[in-house]
Amino acid sequence: RRAVPTNTGRPPDGIAAPAGGATEIAAYLRTRIGAGLRRLAFFVIPSSMAFLALGDVISGVIFQSGKFTRSDSQTVWAVVAGSAVGLLASTMGRLYSSAFYALRDTRTPLRFAIIRVTLTGVLGYLFAFPLPRLLVIEPRFAVAGLTASAGLAGWVEFTLLRSSLNRRIGSTGLPAVLVAKLWASAAVAAAAAWGVKSQVDLTAHPLRSGCLILAAYGIVYFAAAFALRIEECTALLRQLARRIRP
Repeated sequence: RRAVPTNTGRPPDGIAAPAGGATEIAAYLRTRIGAGLRRLAFFVIPSSMAFLALGDVISGVIFQSGKFTRSDSQTVWAVVAGSAVGLLASTMGRLYSSAFYALRDTRTPLRFAIIRVTLTGVLGYLFAFPLPRLLVIEPRFAVAGLTASAGLAGWVEFTLLRSSLNRRIGSTGLPAVLVAKLWASAAVAAAAAWGVKSQVDLTAHPLRSGCLILAAYGIVYFAAAFALRIEECTALLRQLARRIRP
């Protein structure tokens, strides 16, 4: 009987390298990675900013009712703010791992993943126990150290993945100008959202007020990104307009 191959070396949902010489494959992967990084950054950077600046609002919209109070939402804010530290690195790291799979290399991302998990455990202990006592932080906020430690470990893994892949296929990464524009757009949106936040009551009406704040954040982010001529924003708005148009 003929054996059926169970592992084609292709990632389940990432980048598939085409047949061809090493030069063609490297060029193809650089193009795909570049486009993927830009799309990821366009959505992940404002998500990170929202976690940092509006984590209590997000928590209130989802959880705040009954025994889950405004104080509890602020505690969750610390946790999601910690997760924002490595949100961008973690998502970009998964894209780089897919590129290694496309090159039929599963060992390299595995080694770096082991480093990430080990580092997360060590930093998580330090950030959750000795560091809060040293800085005299309330124990309920120490849990934020766990998400922050995972974020820092995610940046280490991402750096290792990118540097290793760049040695194989050439330079990849996000343009610094694009990153600056995205963070600037998110910062402007966060400032606008805080302006709305100062005018509403998140204690009595967390769902209604939170939706209003987050809507303002999203609208201003897209407006700022469009004003700065960020390609991903323009393309997305154009696509939405085609779908809405009768």
